[in-house]
Amino acid sequence: MLAAMPDSAPSPLSAGGTSPRDGGDACPGTLRLHRADDGALARVRIPGGVLSADRADALLAVAGRFGDGELHLTSRGNVQLRGLDAECGGGPAELLGAAGLLPSAAHERARNIVASPLAGLDGSPSVGGWLSELDSLVCGSAAAAALSGRFLFALDSGRGDVDALGADVTLIAEGGDCLLRVGAADEVFRLPSADGPRAALLAAELFLRAARDSGAWRVKDLPDDVRTALVRAVGATAGPVVHRPRPRTAKAPAPGPVTAPDSSTPATTTTAVTVTAISVGVPLGRLAPAQWRLLTETARRYGNELRLTPWRGIVIPGPFGPTGQSGRSGRAAEALDALAAAGLITGPDSPWTGVGACIGHPGCAKSLSDVRAEAGAAVGPVGRLPVYWSGCERRCGHPHGEWIDVVVTPGGHRISHVRGEHRDPRTVVRNDPAALASAVSEARA
Repeated sequence: MLAAMPDSAPSPLSAGGTSPRDGGDACPGTLRLHRADDGALARVRIPGGVLSADRADALLAVAGRFGDGELHLTSRGNVQLRGLDAECGGGPAELLGAAGLLPSAAHERARNIVASPLAGLDGSPSVGGWLSELDSLVCGSAAAAALSGRFLFALDSGRGDVDALGADVTLIAEGGDCLLRVGAADEVFRLPSADGPRAALLAAELFLRAARDSGAWRVKDLPDDVRTALVRAVGATAGPVVHRPRPRTAKAPAPGPVTAPDSSTPATTTTAVTVTAISVGVPLGRLAPAQWRLLTETARRYGNELRLTPWRGIVIPGPFGPTGQSGRSGRAAEALDALAAAGLITGPDSPWTGVGACIGHPGCAKSLSDVRAEAGAAVGPVGRLPVYWSGCERRCGHPHGEWIDVVVTPGGHRISHVRGEHRDPRTVVRNDPAALASAVSEARA
């Protein structure tokens, strides 16, 4: 069903040459660092956000030896290491490679894959097989080395969570089949589940062909007629067309215990559930060494795995055991209590729930303000909508779907309600912290 695409020559970027596209792809990785105001920055791709405890230890070791010791989660479930010494050379990459976090130097920035963090844990199917196969296929394709660091694959378990993130190529589990989406097209293609990863790679390789003349980095950047032709070309190699609009809102896993029906109970029992994982949020996506160490130790104790989410949170799979009469699992409650004491978000009533921000000043020279400090000062009652603070108009790392957008401008903080492509009338608050906190709280409600 899926025709193989012959490999093209590797990207000049993978061989250390210059980009064939105007301006080049500036996305950082572990081999090419980004110079920020607080030192060099490395972005470590974590396909699907899945980390073993040992690999989590390796990330902490690199952050402590070469950087500021902290780990920063990104909106793609990756990890950024900041404050790296400009003279660190290949030291970080050497340690990360030894831990298995850098399987291909040519493809390290192309391994952008997000996956439903609760797949296989909440009753939805696992996408682990897709994840390992797609990552292997990407690293084995010479053509895929030319993908920019912005190109994104998504593997959705059928929950619609990562399908809503605006990926370039998305696989969606449905029964024993999968659906393949290219860009934001409402038309998806049905094919056998086993063919999904190869179909996703083929779609990415066809995109590279389509992008040669325009120099587009992502599907959404293609001219309309070229994008339409790309979807048609992918469809010619895949299965039948299904009309399936992309979800508008990407919902993060709720902090707290993750439950699924308990398969060990009799079929007549409908109330018994088992806690399969715990989910925590990370305030502003920033983890101190002690917090990261506690998360890693918790993972090693219960299942040896961490799943970093595109919402700057972490899911730790269990097993944590069945819930008791109180509705709580003793082991899950113990773990969540310890993580809450360490400053992480373990329940929906935390004032930090839904609050996000870019790195801001002084870490970024383009930022007009220390938005992280401002976000902390404005934290109030939990809002209906998430809020994201940006130090400039670039809005690095902003969420998708519906949220309250706070952007620092020379004239003050501009507050907008964003719903997909629609932006409500804006309010500007000038240099008044109390008025700013009040305006943000009102907008979130």
